[in-house]
Amino acid sequence: MLHNKKCALILGGSRGLGLATAQKLASHGYNLLVIHRDRNTDMGLINEEFDKIREIGVQLKSFNADVANAEKRKELLIELEDLTFSMGKLNVLVHSIAKGNLKPMHSDNERTLDHQDFIITLNAMALSLYDWVKDLKESDLFDKDARIISFTSEGNTKAWPGYAAVSTAKVALEAITRNIALEFAPFGIRANCIQAGTTETAAFAMIPNNEKLKERALERNPNRRLTKPEDVANAVYLLTLEEAKWITGSVIKVDGGESLR
Repeated sequence: MLHNKKCALILGGSRGLGLATAQKLASHGYNLLVIHRDRNTDMGLINEEFDKIREIGVQLKSFNADVANAEKRKELLIELEDLTFSMGKLNVLVHSIAKGNLKPMHSDNERTLDHQDFIITLNAMALSLYDWVKDLKESDLFDKDARIISFTSEGNTKAWPGYAAVSTAKVALEAITRNIALEFAPFGIRANCIQAGTTETAAFAMIPNNEKLKERALERNPNRRLTKPEDVANAVYLLTLEEAKWITGSVIKVDGGESLR
């Protein structure tokens, strides 16, 4: 067992960018607290991945719960407070929530977005970041030098059919991240948003016309490949380093040049 007090909380760390980030941070000695929402039928494979991380020699405690649920958040905070005594205060918080409605605004044969769809998506993919940061700070669970990283996409400026609710949430997430960087700076908290390139994840597979998006991304990318979860995880780790402590309030592109054209 590695003896350390570095600890990261990952919201949505059971697959995709969140899992890759958990694996990367664990390889550098971080204890992990992972909160995710998955079906029981998927837990076998997820627990296998978590066990592989534990084999590195770090502590990992996972919770299968809805991070956007206010009552559940209050319950989890009590457990997290106890766990930080042995695992260390939070050096890193990663927000990797992919819970959004992917309905069109107009369709003759499909269900379309309504107001509640926007509210659910905004709450899960954007507002939950602030809720967690606020409560973690009030519970004194952050280390004196803490890094917060959230994930956005090129949908922050581009319109894709069926992506309106998620696009709205991504823009809000970026604004929240910037304001966290501004208003929590006196407490040693840095906050940045990573704009990942097109990455084949379970969440990406749910986006309408994702095959066309993938094809277009490969055409645009000067490196002629899609972004991998590991590419994004590498960038997260870089932002946790001492040398990155003056980077805050930024949206950082990790896309191999995909967004250049």
